[in-house]
Amino acid sequence: MTADEALKVVNTILEPKRLNYIQEVVFLQAWAGKIYREIAIEAGYDVDYIKEVGAQLWNAFSEILGERVTKKNVKLVLANYASKTHSRTTNQPLLLPTADPLRFPTGSIPLRSNLYIDRPPLEEQAYAEISRPGSLIRIEAPRQMGKTSLTYRILSHGSEIGLIPIRLSLQRADRSTLANLNRFLRWFCLNVSQQLSLQPRLDDYWNDEVGHKVSCTLYFQDYVLRQFDTPIVLALDEVNRIFDSPNLAHDFLSLLRSWHEEAAESGIWQKLRLVVVHRTEVHIPLQENQSPFNVGLLLHPPEFTLEQTADLAQRHSLKDAGIAQLALESLHTLVGGHPYLVQLSFYWLQRRLVSLNQLLAEAPTQSGIYSDFLHRYGRLLQHYPELGVAFRQVVRSADGVELEATIAHRLKGMGLVKLNGNRAIPRCEIYRLYFGSQPEEAIVEAE
Repeated sequence: MTADEALKVVNTILEPKRLNYIQEVVFLQAWAGKIYREIAIEAGYDVDYIKEVGAQLWNAFSEILGERVTKKNVKLVLANYASKTHSRTTNQPLLLPTADPLRFPTGSIPLRSNLYIDRPPLEEQAYAEISRPGSLIRIEAPRQMGKTSLTYRILSHGSEIGLIPIRLSLQRADRSTLANLNRFLRWFCLNVSQQLSLQPRLDDYWNDEVGHKVSCTLYFQDYVLRQFDTPIVLALDEVNRIFDSPNLAHDFLSLLRSWHEEAAESGIWQKLRLVVVHRTEVHIPLQENQSPFNVGLLLHPPEFTLEQTADLAQRHSLKDAGIAQLALESLHTLVGGHPYLVQLSFYWLQRRLVSLNQLLAEAPTQSGIYSDFLHRYGRLLQHYPELGVAFRQVVRSADGVELEATIAHRLKGMGLVKLNGNRAIPRCEIYRLYFGSQPEEAIVEAE
């Protein structure tokens, strides 16, 4: 029985209900023989949460089928059920071939999806670096450039070479947690412990007299790292969440840097490899000797090349939809190879929800498929009027504009411009078309 056939059986058993998204992920990945830790990495959830989803799933099957169902015997139980059901009916077979529908491009690309496009030498550099003891990788890019998808692949490669992978997204931290260093560091240690299936022992190592950063360091050094002979690769995603709390950001980032530097002398710290991931729309200035952002391997996920865009079009079977090479080049120029915008375009075209001519004509308008993406940038520019004024100059200039260095750096970090020498030009043509047609107050007035 294939995974798709098994899923058909499960949804038949559960009628009129169906598996929700995360239940479907856990079921299909468990069917493929993955352990919960691997499922958690690919799905982007904590291990304990994935275990809980799995336990509830097997319990639900057990109640409905009247026999004990576990992760280990689910294949046998469902195969027997399908066989018995089919033998009792003269209608169509229970198991019908089902096509895997193309998902709307949101969030990261699953590890085994054929829609992930390698961007050499990005992946090769990351895989080589993560194999080094005590390494630190920094992944910096604007939103929706593929940072998290790359992170999952680094963790997966780490697992393949014998490392213990952990991913912790700071997006899951409460605002109150991010407002206090002590609370945040304890939250951090607790989450790492849970993902490693370690009994939390924070109070055994926390000491207000030595300070929170030292307490956190001792917890990792004398408890977490000593529990394993195997090195740990810890990926911290959405680190930009702490930038709104400058004191916390300074303390935590300088702590990470100190751990990385300690690995040069201490064997125990060589067992920790760090991946620090953050968006570049927001920036916090740090002293040079405190920031982890000037040590380790820095990776900036780039836009797709035309060849990579063509490769992705092929994987979407867009040649069957009549997308010619010249039209593909026009689309690539319009969105500048931006990974999310390319994926979004191909989703609409592959599903035949819009024609290419319509897509191109409506692209810089409020009715186009990119309107939500562009509107978010518009709101961001309204929040920073000085950036809105500067960007308006850029989109209305044919040759680019020489901006004040700080303004240019911030617009570049937002992903809106690229620098040609000292002159800023729009990062892709859709920005020029959309924002160049907007009334002045739509870009520069604060809300």
